[in-house]
Amino acid sequence: MGFKFDPSESGLSKTLKEYQELALRSVWEVGEKGANSGVVYRAVNERLGEGKSISRASVITFLYKMADDGVLGFKDATSKGGHHPVYFGKLSEEGYKKYLLRTVIDSMMLDFPEETREVLREYS
Repeated sequence: MGFKFDPSESGLSKTLKEYQELALRSVWEVGEKGANSGVVYRAVNERLGEGKSISRASVITFLYKMADDGVLGFKDATSKGGHHPVYFGKLSEEGYKKYLLRTVIDSMMLDFPEETREVLREYS
C-alpha cells in the first residue's frame, strides 16, 4: 500500500484524505452486508459537509485500492446495471490501524534496520 504519512494530522487523517476516511467508515458501519460504490459515494458526500464533494470515480478508485491491499473485501452482485462489487471490511478499524503500523515499521526496517530496532526497544 502506498500512503503519505502526515504527523501533523490526528487519527486516520495521518494517512487518509477526509473522503477516504469517510468511505472506510461507511463500509465498516454497514458490516457484513456490505455496500456498493454508489452507497459509499452518497454517504461520503453527505458527510463531507456543505460546499465539499468528491467524485464517484475517486470513491471507486479508493475502494478498489483498499480491496487490492486487503483492507476491504468484495463480493460480486448483480442488478439492473449488471455486475458490481459490494465492499465489506476485511479488517476492522483496529485491524487497519495495526496494518498501517506494520506497513510503516516494515518499510523502516528495510531502509534503517538498526535504527528502527533501537527506537522500538525504547518503547518496550
